[in-house]
Amino acid sequence: MSLAARLIADRPEALPASAAPPLSLVKLAPEAWDAAIARFDDVCQEQLMVFAGARWPGVVQEPLLFMEGGEVVGGCLVMVQPLPLKLGAIAVAKWAPMLARANRPDALLAYSRMIDLMVAEYAERRGMMLSVLPRAALGERNDQYEHLTGRGFRAGAKLLFPDRYIVNLRLSDDEQRRSFHQKWRYHLNKADRAGLAFERAEPARRAEFDALYAQMVDRKKFPDHSAYDTVPALMEIADPALRPELFFVRHEGEVVAGAIIFKAGERAVYLYGATSADALELRAGYFLHWHIIRWLRDNTEARWYDLGGTDGFQGLHQFKKGMVGERGIIAPVPPVANYAARLWPRLVGEAAFAGRELAHQIGRQLDRLRPDRANPDQQRGSGDR
Repeated sequence: MSLAARLIADRPEALPASAAPPLSLVKLAPEAWDAAIARFDDVCQEQLMVFAGARWPGVVQEPLLFMEGGEVVGGCLVMVQPLPLKLGAIAVAKWAPMLARANRPDALLAYSRMIDLMVAEYAERRGMMLSVLPRAALGERNDQYEHLTGRGFRAGAKLLFPDRYIVNLRLSDDEQRRSFHQKWRYHLNKADRAGLAFERAEPARRAEFDALYAQMVDRKKFPDHSAYDTVPALMEIADPALRPELFFVRHEGEVVAGAIIFKAGERAVYLYGATSADALELRAGYFLHWHIIRWLRDNTEARWYDLGGTDGFQGLHQFKKGMVGERGIIAPVPPVANYAARLWPRLVGEAAFAGRELAHQIGRQLDRLRPDRANPDQQRGSGDR
């Protein structure tokens, strides 16, 4: 069944493509991008210019808005990566294209029309391979990824541990605590009696979190391949709607846990967390996340709290799974979806991705050989959701 036919069958109120007003692509000035997407339902930190510029300074960033008449339907920050020896370029869209309003009745049709314009611009007109990575779905199937593969995109690289752990924020305190798994709730009850205090902090106190984070990485020996070097730029965002929140937990006046949370859009995201050596016995992590959940529910429009993945550590899996509980979602990030209109862009693009994946595999193996690094211990593909 075609996309348009399935849309009409599943959602009769959605217009078929032939009846919808034409969608146009507008290239935006980089300095105007973050403000333009700040109130999108699908906004995420990876699509912010301030994040992408700090994370990938050598990549060309191309901000695109998709317009229907005078209405903004969605947008996408496309990263154009030139290949060595001027062999071509790859256009990458991570967690995008984004919808301005995710609950519109024709959401999947709108997504498909944005993809059509991106294919026309990057794959057909400019002769690049277009690589799209949708987010983990909030339903039983990932309609966006299914659309991409149905349109001719080919599956590319996938994460070793693709599951994302997503908490439902729209529950009462009592409903949320009942949703937690029994053992998680037990530890939270112990934390409630440990004399801990939760606080929201101003961005100027980031240095306290930096120190706590550095101590934790050194203590736990986790290999840190994160984008932590983007935190200063994120915490300096002028728009409070886009700027991440900083939270701390104290015990007897000392900071024992902290977190940096992206709160814009419908899906808040746990970016970074840190704990002191005393936090484990105090169950400070349970206390911290419980109060973050309540703060997000009461102070934002977010419907979900994305805890991220596990990087292959079983302890993180158990902790996050228990927090997601009965009312949340554990869903995988799909593989990258690649499309090229001609043979050469596909060959050089897939070769470039294969080379990058090989470099990542070598890096992982080197991490495993280092005695000062913790090794992943979660079984892949266990299906324990």
